[in-house]
Amino acid sequence: MSHTADVQGSPGRPLLARPTAALAVGMLMATTPCSVRDAERILATAADLANVNVLDMAAAMTAGPGGTPVPVRLERALRHAIRAARTPLRPKTARTGVLPSRTRAEEVLSRLRGCQARLAATPSDPGALRAMDDAAYTLCVLMDRPTAHEAVLAAEELLATPA
Repeated sequence: MSHTADVQGSPGRPLLARPTAALAVGMLMATTPCSVRDAERILATAADLANVNVLDMAAAMTAGPGGTPVPVRLERALRHAIRAARTPLRPKTARTGVLPSRTRAEEVLSRLRGCQARLAATPSDPGALRAMDDAAYTLCVLMDRPTAHEAVLAAEELLATPA
């Protein structure tokens, strides 16, 4: 049985409506960085790899910071799912579009970093989740990258090059 079917929770009740799942998604968004959708996918992939349901994976993740150790197989599955999410979907090619201004790239990247810090402090805060999701999406569009991780790398590369 595939556990990814559980990613939305029970019918009529989205995954983020469950406090433990919302906390786990916020933790993933703060550490990876990624959008809500990508964090839910990482959570579902990790659950599949560990052969547990999504809510059990979320519970294990959120119990860890409180002192309960995360089972090794769940931790390993989570690391693998994060690594897979960071793997580029397409080969790195030369950018053909117009580069964003360095000022705008720095502004959006700074906003994303601020959202990460806010989520690290309060991972289940719905406002922090929305702000991080918005910042991740904006950076992806600005940098023409499919994932927040790739967009962050592209923005950092742009800012590291001499003007």
